[in-house]
Amino acid sequence: MPSMDAKTNPYETPQEGGQLSETIPDRLSGDPSFWATTSTQFFGAFNDNIFKQLLLLVAVNQALQGKDATDYQGLAMVVFAAPFVLFAGPTGFLADKFSKTHIIVISKVMEIVAMAMGVIAFFWYDQFGMTGLMVVLAFMGFQSTLFAPAKYGILPELFHGRDLPKVNGVFLMTTFLAIIFGTVLAGFLSDWLPGNLWMASLVCVGVAIVGTLTTIPIRRTPPATPEARFTLQAAGIPKKTLRLFMQDHSILKALLASCMFWLCAGIVQQGVNSLGKVQLELSDAQTSWLGGAIGLGIGIGCMLAGVLSSGKIEFRLVQIGAWGILFCLGLMATPGSNHGHMLGLWGSLPVLILLGIFTGMFSVPIQVYLQAKAPEDQKGQVIAEMSRANWLAIFLSGLLYSVFDRILIAGGDLPRCYLFGFTMLIMLPVAILYHPHSEALND
Repeated sequence: MPSMDAKTNPYETPQEGGQLSETIPDRLSGDPSFWATTSTQFFGAFNDNIFKQLLLLVAVNQALQGKDATDYQGLAMVVFAAPFVLFAGPTGFLADKFSKTHIIVISKVMEIVAMAMGVIAFFWYDQFGMTGLMVVLAFMGFQSTLFAPAKYGILPELFHGRDLPKVNGVFLMTTFLAIIFGTVLAGFLSDWLPGNLWMASLVCVGVAIVGTLTTIPIRRTPPATPEARFTLQAAGIPKKTLRLFMQDHSILKALLASCMFWLCAGIVQQGVNSLGKVQLELSDAQTSWLGGAIGLGIGIGCMLAGVLSSGKIEFRLVQIGAWGILFCLGLMATPGSNHGHMLGLWGSLPVLILLGIFTGMFSVPIQVYLQAKAPEDQKGQVIAEMSRANWLAIFLSGLLYSVFDRILIAGGDLPRCYLFGFTMLIMLPVAILYHPHSEALND
């Protein structure tokens, strides 16, 4: 995360002794660093979703091995999110104290190590079981935590200010493409290589190597605050930022709405896998289609929100998105004659795409609001705390999913589609209570 103070404008062209800006090409399309950072981001997100979905499919398959078998998806979500909650502050400090280019390279090398550990954990699954995979997932979460503040914080240091909206838009688009491709590919690999998931994990090692090689053309950036010293405050919320949240209730409400959304999103991701494997008895590939459908819809919804906002923070989209999410969750929760589900596979796919569209419409205005309304000298910290709070929500989604899973089992193996009904109850207060007024964005 870039260091931000009252004199820093993140949309100005980066300068470093009058030299760094000279290396920035005038055209973004002709800048090797643009293509390198975009590729590095894509392969990182792609790999995360391949490995995570492989592990989640293994976790949900545990629920098929007997009446008392445990669905480990909730635990997996907790393990993956924990490093983001615990180390967001320290890794942000490292990204400011040292060259972000160096941090990116180090984190990508760590990704190769993590994926190699994944090969070992899958190969000796009979000996290590889920414990071995959880250790790898925790390390992967820490690697992603180190990577995140550097990959986003480096953008204002690499590119002209006028190009930052376009760069962030490309990053967002490639992230959702990576989610779709990674989730779907994991399902196919799981079906093609039953009992040999270590070979599927070798694919992750290859992707990690390619992603590391794409860092080579990225321009080296100087440390933002090389004189900074680590304090305990760096691991928590800065007092100034905490005071802002307590005094500006509109920002606090937006932060809480964002958290509630990610809490529901985490439960839905696990619920989709459980619905596909346990209730609809789909293959791993078909189950992954369901997750890919949500990713496709989110990409469409984000683009739609950008077009419809037209230069302002359009909170009416948040209301439309919230009620649309509830409507889609209600359809997904409805039992019926198709393996106890009204929609089944082919009915669920368009509904999940629609769910993703409403999700994008809900989330984009809130993120824009938090970025635009935070004071100039606290934008970086507010964005960092938004990220930390969202990952805390994802962490809690793993715990809540485990609770909901036990409730369904205790109720006599109730249909897994009811997980979406539980999620509706969490999202309903947001739709009813959160309705701020739209605001124009300053030029």
